[in-house]
Amino acid sequence: MAWIVGVVQFFVVQALAESAWARPYSWARNNISDLGNAQCALQSDPEPRYICSPSHDLMNVSFVALGVLLIVGAALTGGVLWRRGRAAAVARLLLAGAGVGFVLAGLAPADVNEDQHVLGALLIMAAGNIGLVLAGSGLAEHVPAPLRWGSSLLGVTAITAFGLFLSHHYLALGMGGMERVAAFPLLLWAMAVGIRGLSHRAGRTQEALPKERPGLAG
Repeated sequence: MAWIVGVVQFFVVQALAESAWARPYSWARNNISDLGNAQCALQSDPEPRYICSPSHDLMNVSFVALGVLLIVGAALTGGVLWRRGRAAAVARLLLAGAGVGFVLAGLAPADVNEDQHVLGALLIMAAGNIGLVLAGSGLAEHVPAPLRWGSSLLGVTAITAFGLFLSHHYLALGMGGMERVAAFPLLLWAMAVGIRGLSHRAGRTQEALPKERPGLAG
């Protein structure tokens, strides 16, 4: 539930923050972090763009909330979603690290404390995506196979996109588009696996309920 709430609130707040821009916000031209920048200014790095986000405080609160809920979910899903073993433990630790990254990014907008913000981004798109790769072998056997191997595939895709983003090779997606390919798979995965975990737990609870005994005839 923590993962589902965290991801949903993030995308809702992101849409609200985008709509507040006087100049249209672009998923291709603008970074995700631009929504949290505290000042209105022309930025030249890594690509020239004008940033002015009236709802930056709301966006930064959303970053922190998402990070905290990712950490909570990683801590509480052990018996429901994960195997026993090192791969699962390391995957959960790295996913929690991504949560820490979102908290750092929210507490330090890129134009306020760039070093802390960059550290947060590295935790999200490096540690988090490596955790996503390991999750493929760490998820429990009851998790459908497509979701398990899809976890690793999403992680590899996101890591590749992160490398392209760092090297300024944006292909046809633009700077912001490539950054989203590096950051959003983790969030979409958390949503999907969270839904799976809830449905599995609900099924186990239903099975544990005592069945009603049929009444005696006559």
